[in-house]
Amino acid sequence: MTKARVIIENIQPQVEGGLYPAKRTIKERIDISAHIFTDGHDHIRAELLYKAPGDQNNTSIFLHNQGNDEWSASFYPTKKGIYTFTIQAWIDHFETWYDGFVKKANAKLDVSVEILEGALFLKRLSNGNDELAKFAAALGDKKRYPENIDLVLSGTFARIVEENPLRENITTTSQVYQVVVEHDKALFSTWYELFPRSASLEKQHGTFKDVNKLLPRIASMGFDVLYMPPIHPIGKINRKGKNNNVRSVAGEPGSPWAIGSDEGGHKSTHPALGTLDEYRQLIADARKLGIDVALDLAFQCAPDHPYVKEHPEWFKQRPDGSIQYAENPPKKYQDIYPFDFECEQWEALWQELKSVVLFWIEQGIRVFRVDNPHTKPIPFWQWCIAEVNKQHQDIIFLSEAFTRPKIMASLAKVGFTQSYTYFTWRMSKQELTEYMHELVNSPSRNYFRPSFWPTTPDILPYHLHNQGENMFMIRLALAATLSASYGIYGAAYELLDNTSWNGKEEFNDSEKYEIKHYDWKKTNRMTDIMTLLNKARKQHAALQNTWNIRFLTIENPNLIAYIKCTDDLSDIVLVVVNLDQHTRQSGYVQLPKDLLRLKDDINVKLHEQITDERYTWTQEWNFVALDPNVMPFHFFELTVNESNM
Repeated sequence: MTKARVIIENIQPQVEGGLYPAKRTIKERIDISAHIFTDGHDHIRAELLYKAPGDQNNTSIFLHNQGNDEWSASFYPTKKGIYTFTIQAWIDHFETWYDGFVKKANAKLDVSVEILEGALFLKRLSNGNDELAKFAAALGDKKRYPENIDLVLSGTFARIVEENPLRENITTTSQVYQVVVEHDKALFSTWYELFPRSASLEKQHGTFKDVNKLLPRIASMGFDVLYMPPIHPIGKINRKGKNNNVRSVAGEPGSPWAIGSDEGGHKSTHPALGTLDEYRQLIADARKLGIDVALDLAFQCAPDHPYVKEHPEWFKQRPDGSIQYAENPPKKYQDIYPFDFECEQWEALWQELKSVVLFWIEQGIRVFRVDNPHTKPIPFWQWCIAEVNKQHQDIIFLSEAFTRPKIMASLAKVGFTQSYTYFTWRMSKQELTEYMHELVNSPSRNYFRPSFWPTTPDILPYHLHNQGENMFMIRLALAATLSASYGIYGAAYELLDNTSWNGKEEFNDSEKYEIKHYDWKKTNRMTDIMTLLNKARKQHAALQNTWNIRFLTIENPNLIAYIKCTDDLSDIVLVVVNLDQHTRQSGYVQLPKDLLRLKDDINVKLHEQITDERYTWTQEWNFVALDPNVMPFHFFELTVNESNM
């Protein structure tokens, strides 16, 4: 039993009742909220107690009532690691007395007894505080009534009430909640994907050295992650041919996701790409240019992978003695054997796979794009990522899981840093708006960091089949400005590869099964737009956050408009996209006066970041028009005159 009367519910952020930590990044504001209430009309005070990594003592911040019994407080983390927090709340009888006194005094009622009650509260609070003791004596002196009424109604006394809560019968959350704070790149990153075997300028099998020559090009375009499909030896047994043909012909390179041969396995590099030393050199040279090389972590084997011979117990044996290859009916992957995570020797298998991750970290890798993690046990990933994080900080795991929502969510909860998303298939204004609201405002905001990709080597969505530059540019602009992290399937996107295989969401003559020969010295308009967008992303802090989006009212259903800004409004960007790739669209967009703290006398300066045009808006509603054949989107930097705020 307890005399505590305050109820604390719905504490945020939390994930599954605190089973997993919520996620934030360094300098990203942490908002703590809860539903806090009690019976009757007594005043509640509430306090957030949080502890930064390595701190011995809590830092305390008062929570404030935002209305409807919803309380909140915020702080900015300054360290990476696990922050812990609790909330405590109580009925402040001193503040309750003060509120009642002010109402009665303003109503010109007799408050002589109330004055004496206030004196008693101050005595209980004084505890060596000379200022409080002085006020207690003044209120307790009956001879000073009614003059001391003005003393209680003074601003000084209001400050005393605010700064000196009477803490009695405190309700404290029974659970300590956690927020893991990670480095900036966990939230903000810009990915460029290329197949290293297609990196040669000489129309031959590309190498790590060829990729190294492309680094200045990729850096100049503003990308900070270079992702390459698996760099390991490719299986020779059941090697796939062009367009996923079950039979390859001499000279066909096979799928890099069919990992392993007599040339090595998951800890080896493909001899045709180069040596391990050359790969390490690529990693080091890329880092000098501000680029992280991402390794494709694909836990599966070709039939001739050394693991198959050395550890057949790690694979599912069929009654005829053969090993079951991978299937996703009607698709068949004859060139891939999946691991059997339920085999009797599962612990040895798990340890070996963890050692693969640690091996590549030792070579300098800090970013992993994980292939099909949803086809491996989620408890394995929870264990593996936690084990890696014990030894190494700032490792990014990107989950390539286009699967059911709850599985994608679970992978994010157990430790994946970023996740592929359904953006690839969200097309209309309603679909995009609803999906962003889901990502930003649902509980998944606490653990699911989206990465937007218009295409991947596996997916050419139907809306890009046989389409021209306008649609590719629309999808690029949306990906780069809606999400803090996005990626491009490199040269294929730059060159508008739009031809599908048999009308499916697959590329014709897919680079997964053959070497492409690109003119890497050549750039085009799409390259230029990518470069400008990525430059703007680096310059504008507002675009380095996914969660700060506000969709704006615009009357045309073919136009989507949204604004992003920093907390202090020092950086504001406005994006308007014409979703109709064929036709000029126009409409009036409404400025959010509340968000921008605008008065009626509006004066907003706009600088178009792509075309370098400048405008001034003096109305709440403003006309915009976009001809997709000129430019299908506007990307404005906004400057608000301080006199209008």
